[in-house]
Amino acid sequence: MASTDRGSANSLSFPGPLIHGWKGSTFLLNTIDALTDTTMLRSTSIHWHGFFQAGSAWADGPAGVTQCPIAPGNSFLYRFKTAGQAGTFWYHSHHMSQYCDGLRGAMVVYDPFDPHRSRYNVDNEGTVITLADWYHAPGPTLDGTVPRPASTLINGKGRYVGGPVTPLSVIAVRRNRKYRFRLVSISCNPAYTFSIDSHTLTIIEVDSINVQPLTVDSIQIFPGQRFSFVLETNQAVANYWVRANPSRGDAGFAGGLNSAILRYAGAPVADPTTSQEPNSNPMLEQNLHPLNNAAAPGPPPLGAADVSLNMVIGFCCWPFYSQRCNVYGAERSCLLQILSGASTSPRPPSFWKCLCPSPKQSHRSLIPWWQPRLALILYTCTAMLSASFEVPEQTRYNYANPVQRDVVSIGGAGDNVTIRFTTDNAGSLDYALPY
Repeated sequence: MASTDRGSANSLSFPGPLIHGWKGSTFLLNTIDALTDTTMLRSTSIHWHGFFQAGSAWADGPAGVTQCPIAPGNSFLYRFKTAGQAGTFWYHSHHMSQYCDGLRGAMVVYDPFDPHRSRYNVDNEGTVITLADWYHAPGPTLDGTVPRPASTLINGKGRYVGGPVTPLSVIAVRRNRKYRFRLVSISCNPAYTFSIDSHTLTIIEVDSINVQPLTVDSIQIFPGQRFSFVLETNQAVANYWVRANPSRGDAGFAGGLNSAILRYAGAPVADPTTSQEPNSNPMLEQNLHPLNNAAAPGPPPLGAADVSLNMVIGFCCWPFYSQRCNVYGAERSCLLQILSGASTSPRPPSFWKCLCPSPKQSHRSLIPWWQPRLALILYTCTAMLSASFEVPEQTRYNYANPVQRDVVSIGGAGDNVTIRFTTDNAGSLDYALPY
């Protein structure tokens, strides 16, 4: 079975409590809707991001897809197995913009036979780092499209322009140890460029997929993405800035903005005085290669996929609190409609797109994008051709060892990404865009 770090989540805190278990665990997560604030969304549902939900698609969580929202005063028991999965995950509300109002947190599935275990000494609740954007008003009260975040929170704490000098999150370490940090973006909108002054980061896991170790100075992380990196505490005993510069919102680090503190044992309780060094070795996503089963699914040649799908994705001018492109919500979930015998969607294609691939096929999707800097959230797939705004655009497909992950950067305006996945997990499942 699995648990939270405080047994039950019934206190007011942000981010939500860390939920953790072991590879092979069964999660039993009873969600009780006790929401009463009428300025916020009161119905809810929870998505357990990154889990395949093989045989338990009903527990995936997207409101209007696999379930109706949980009504206030009611509860819903999510039960699913980790099966063969391990690594870093997260959970969040999947009802309209509710997760931006705070219902989000990290999940970890530990592997007793982790192939990278010899690379680190410490991996516990204290080595989980969450990055979040924060808005100073509830989602339903915000007009227009995606608003500008007011601040960046690292492990739930942060400062904002014109605000008080509040305490920052402190990540405590001891000298001459190797820490496995699990970096989780629970952001609604911005991507972040993450770094720690005077330290390199050796990436060993990406979205629950073990990768060949890659040492970098910084990590670009989009909403929903997760990275495990090993940090060796081989510097002088002192305080060091932890930086998460957002792609949207107030950038920079003046006065501790977008920052936290890495504090060696024995260092004074004070803000760091370190400087950011030139970013000469940023992470390039095409250099992230899976440790096992590295090849893209299906035969390598271009056009060899069983089905090819071309999608053009963009945002219009829908309200922030709407559920991405499903503006008006669904009266009945997709899964309920299918179980009731429906074969077509009652919504016209202009509102949402439902993909119904056949089982056991290899699919190739070419996804052009006409809005800047976004990511596509899927179940684990391989990105054979991609371009993000820090990655030189690829011009040749990589079938041998492309990055495997469940959140893929589409890139900047005019860029595109090509992904492959195998339809081996029956059910009504959701793919989505961050706000």
